[in-house]
Amino acid sequence: MSDKPKIDIDYISNLARVALSEEEKAAYSKDLSSILGYVEKLNELDTDGIEPMAHPYPVYNVWREDKVESKMSPEKAMENAPASRQNMVIVPKVVE
Repeated sequence: MSDKPKIDIDYISNLARVALSEEEKAAYSKDLSSILGYVEKLNELDTDGIEPMAHPYPVYNVWREDKVESKMSPEKAMENAPASRQNMVIVPKVVE
């Protein structure tokens, strides 16, 4: 295998739907190659017996308890609406 991974920057920019200049292509190609080189370096580590994790600390169920709280009145909810009618926010028409 070669030292540097070959990056097809045209293919990647097409997937991302991004138009790049030749200078940007060269810069991004260099950056992506260095990132992939670092990932290859990480692949050299021995990870046998290490359990995969989603967080570096043991965090379990950090959600708050679901409990009923006081409701907001419709009048209070409509205070910041630019326009309202019958407790509904009026928005500009976007589809004909």
